[in-house]
Amino acid sequence: MSKGLEPSPTPDTLPYWQAAKEGRLSIQACNACKRYYFYPRSGCPNCGSVDVEWRDVSGRGRLVSYVINYLPIPPAEPKVPQVNALIELEEGVRMVSNIIGTPAEPDALPLGAAVVVAFEERGEWILPVFKLAGAA
Repeated sequence: MSKGLEPSPTPDTLPYWQAAKEGRLSIQACNACKRYYFYPRSGCPNCGSVDVEWRDVSGRGRLVSYVINYLPIPPAEPKVPQVNALIELEEGVRMVSNIIGTPAEPDALPLGAAVVVAFEERGEWILPVFKLAGAA
Protein backbone atom coordinates (compact mmCIF):
# COMPACT_ATOMS: atom_id res chain seq x y z
CA MET A 1 0.00 0.00 0.00
CA SER A 2 1.26 3.44 -0.85
CA LYS A 3 2.72 5.65 1.87
CA GLY A 4 -0.04 8.20 1.15
CA LEU A 5 -2.69 6.01 2.80
CA GLU A 6 -0.91 5.24 6.05
CA PRO A 7 -2.42 6.67 9.22
CA SER A 8 -0.49 9.36 11.06
CA PRO A 9 -1.21 8.72 14.76
CA THR A 10 -1.25 11.62 17.22
CA PRO A 11 -1.02 11.29 21.01
CA ASP A 12 -4.85 11.33 21.19
CA THR A 13 -5.30 8.66 18.49
CA LEU A 14 -2.37 6.34 19.21
CA PRO A 15 -4.38 3.95 21.48
CA TYR A 16 -6.93 3.51 18.66
CA TRP A 17 -4.20 2.53 16.19
CA GLN A 18 -2.41 0.28 18.67
CA ALA A 19 -5.65 -1.62 19.40
CA ALA A 20 -6.27 -2.06 15.67
CA LYS A 21 -2.78 -3.54 15.28
CA GLU A 22 -3.90 -6.16 17.82
CA GLY A 23 -7.17 -6.85 15.99
CA ARG A 24 -9.39 -4.90 18.40
CA LEU A 25 -11.73 -1.98 17.79
CA SER A 26 -11.32 0.37 20.73
CA ILE A 27 -13.02 3.73 21.24
CA GLN A 28 -13.23 6.21 24.07
CA ALA A 29 -15.87 6.22 26.77
CA CYS A 30 -16.62 8.83 29.40
CA ASN A 31 -16.66 7.61 32.99
CA ALA A 32 -18.77 10.61 34.07
CA CYS A 33 -21.70 10.40 31.63
CA LYS A 34 -21.16 6.75 30.61
CA ARG A 35 -21.30 7.54 26.86
CA TYR A 36 -18.99 6.35 24.11
CA TYR A 37 -17.66 8.81 21.56
CA PHE A 38 -15.60 8.88 18.40
CA TYR A 39 -13.29 10.58 17.07
CA PRO A 40 -10.54 10.39 19.70
CA ARG A 41 -9.94 13.49 21.86
CA SER A 42 -8.84 14.32 25.37
CA GLY A 43 -12.27 15.23 26.78
CA CYS A 44 -15.84 14.04 26.46
CA PRO A 45 -17.79 15.98 23.81
CA ASN A 46 -21.06 15.20 25.64
CA CYS A 47 -20.36 16.48 29.15
CA GLY A 48 -16.84 17.97 29.02
CA SER A 49 -15.31 15.53 31.53
CA VAL A 50 -11.69 14.53 31.12
CA ASP A 51 -12.35 11.30 33.04
CA VAL A 52 -12.28 9.16 29.88
CA GLU A 53 -10.83 5.79 28.97
CA TRP A 54 -10.37 3.48 26.00
CA ARG A 55 -12.70 0.47 25.80
CA ASP A 56 -12.89 -2.38 23.34
CA VAL A 57 -16.26 -2.50 21.58
CA SER A 58 -18.14 -5.24 19.77
CA GLY A 59 -17.23 -4.19 16.24
CA ARG A 60 -20.82 -4.78 15.16
CA GLY A 61 -23.03 -2.11 13.71
CA ARG A 62 -25.17 -1.04 10.78
CA LEU A 63 -24.65 0.78 7.52
CA VAL A 64 -26.16 4.28 7.79
CA SER A 65 -24.99 5.83 4.53
CA TYR A 66 -22.27 5.48 1.91
CA VAL A 67 -20.71 6.93 -1.21
CA ILE A 68 -18.75 5.08 -3.87
CA ASN A 69 -15.40 6.47 -4.99
CA TYR A 70 -14.42 5.27 -8.46
CA LEU A 71 -11.30 7.43 -8.73
CA PRO A 72 -8.18 6.81 -6.62
CA ILE A 73 -6.95 9.84 -4.71
CA PRO A 74 -3.33 10.61 -5.73
CA PRO A 75 -0.70 9.66 -4.73
CA ALA A 76 -2.41 6.55 -3.39
CA GLU A 77 -3.66 3.73 -5.56
CA PRO A 78 -6.45 2.06 -3.59
CA LYS A 79 -8.61 -0.66 -5.03
CA VAL A 80 -11.57 0.91 -6.78
CA PRO A 81 -14.38 1.22 -6.42
CA GLN A 82 -13.90 2.21 -2.80
CA VAL A 83 -16.97 2.32 -0.53
CA ASN A 84 -16.74 5.14 2.03
CA ALA A 85 -19.37 4.52 4.67
CA LEU A 86 -20.99 5.96 7.77
CA ILE A 87 -21.28 3.15 10.31
CA GLU A 88 -23.29 3.24 13.53
CA LEU A 89 -21.81 0.86 16.10
CA GLU A 90 -23.99 -1.09 18.54
CA GLU A 91 -22.60 1.20 21.21
CA GLY A 92 -24.31 4.19 19.54
CA VAL A 93 -21.21 5.82 18.06
CA ARG A 94 -21.01 6.74 14.40
CA MET A 95 -17.75 6.53 12.51
CA VAL A 96 -16.62 6.88 8.91
CA SER A 97 -14.78 3.90 7.45
CA ASN A 98 -14.63 1.72 4.36
CA ILE A 99 -16.77 -1.26 3.44
CA ILE A 100 -14.68 -4.07 1.97
CA GLY A 101 -15.61 -7.31 0.24
CA THR A 102 -18.45 -5.80 -1.78
CA PRO A 103 -19.40 -6.84 -5.31
CA ALA A 104 -17.36 -5.25 -8.13
CA GLU A 105 -20.21 -2.75 -8.62
CA PRO A 106 -21.45 -1.98 -5.09
CA ASP A 107 -24.23 0.35 -6.19
CA ALA A 108 -27.05 -1.17 -4.16
CA LEU A 109 -25.79 -1.81 -0.65
CA PRO A 110 -28.80 -2.01 1.68
CA LEU A 111 -28.96 0.84 4.19
CA GLY A 112 -29.39 -0.56 7.68
CA ALA A 113 -27.45 -3.72 6.76
CA ALA A 114 -25.53 -5.35 9.59
CA VAL A 115 -21.77 -4.87 9.40
CA VAL A 116 -18.80 -6.22 11.35
CA VAL A 117 -15.32 -4.83 11.77
CA ALA A 118 -12.41 -6.24 9.80
CA PHE A 119 -8.83 -5.05 9.64
CA GLU A 120 -6.71 -4.03 6.65
CA GLU A 121 -2.99 -3.27 6.44
CA ARG A 122 -1.96 0.29 5.63
CA GLY A 123 1.83 0.37 5.70
CA GLU A 124 3.01 -0.36 9.23
CA TRP A 125 -0.48 0.26 10.65
CA ILE A 126 -3.75 -1.67 10.56
CA LEU A 127 -6.96 0.14 9.62
CA PRO A 128 -10.36 -0.87 11.05
CA VAL A 129 -12.74 -1.32 8.10
CA PHE A 130 -16.11 -3.05 7.88
CA LYS A 131 -17.74 -5.77 5.82
CA LEU A 132 -21.34 -6.84 5.53
CA ALA A 133 -22.19 -9.34 8.29
CA GLY A 134 -22.12 -12.84 6.91
CA ALA A 135 -19.76 -11.88 4.04
CA ALA A 136 -16.68 -14.05 3.59
